[in-house]
Amino acid sequence: MLVAKYYNNNDIRIENLPIPQIGPGEILVRVRASGICGTDVMEWYRIQKAPRILGHEIAGDIIESKSDRYKKGERVFVSHHVPCNQCKYCLAGNHTACDTLHQGNYDPGGYSEFIRVPKINVDYGVYVLPDQVSYAEGTMIEPLACGVRGLGLIDIRENHTVLILGCGVSGILNIQLAKLTGARVVATDINEYRLNKAKEFGADEVLHAAQDINIRADRVIICTGAYAAVEQAFQCVDKKGIILLFAIPNRDIAIPIPDFWRNELTVTSSYGAAPVDLEEALALITHKTINVKDTITQKLPLEKIQEAFKIVVEAKESLKVVLEPN
Repeated sequence: MLVAKYYNNNDIRIENLPIPQIGPGEILVRVRASGICGTDVMEWYRIQKAPRILGHEIAGDIIESKSDRYKKGERVFVSHHVPCNQCKYCLAGNHTACDTLHQGNYDPGGYSEFIRVPKINVDYGVYVLPDQVSYAEGTMIEPLACGVRGLGLIDIRENHTVLILGCGVSGILNIQLAKLTGARVVATDINEYRLNKAKEFGADEVLHAAQDINIRADRVIICTGAYAAVEQAFQCVDKKGIILLFAIPNRDIAIPIPDFWRNELTVTSSYGAAPVDLEEALALITHKTINVKDTITQKLPLEKIQEAFKIVVEAKESLKVVLEPN
């Protein structure tokens, strides 16, 4: 089978590997769509474990099953990270802190024609796609679930002003989720295309990030790795406000301690998604409550992954890029 092995952002090689053999309780999935996550192009983060086969947002068909729960022919989304549901973190509802969740994955990775899904992922991370959800839309379940979890941490209320910094696909998803709460949503970016998209997807106001932004936001969601966004977040957050690091810069952040202390600010972060978040995301997509279809701006075959990475890295006229193996 064909796989795309990552060495760095400018060196992704199409190679051949044997189709994985599955064991008891496992399934073999033919990958039909595989989304490129913004974290996949964070070279400083990914290159530490290179070379490797990336890809963790997949949908496809079960072509072989040794599980009693799923059968050949079912269309599925598969979560790469699943919790153990037994440790102290899971029992407290903090599934994304679970060590098992951080260590697991499918074999060999989503940028391949086939994946072996380990038994624990089969047990806790496989979701059958309804007929009305396409494979491409299925790849958006995990990114949307991350947004569901993040917003669940910061208690957005109807009378709040929510400032979203960065209007890539994660920003667009967060805009739509925040609007469901009834809050006023303001979005910023340096890219006019993405500012227009933010407006299209429901932002009440869009502002160019390079201009002086005179706003006091109750909640600030950072959806870009640009360090300037962190500084802007502290400039714009209101007293008693919460800043959510949904995306992270490539260095430690500086917290303006006097303001942080005097104004009783909260800075928190969100990593990944738990099964309950994935279930909610699937429901939101199934019922068209959140529009993920129109966030997918490019689809390319697996063999053109280098071109696809270039589109994501350049971040010009694109939101979500999806690869279509097979």
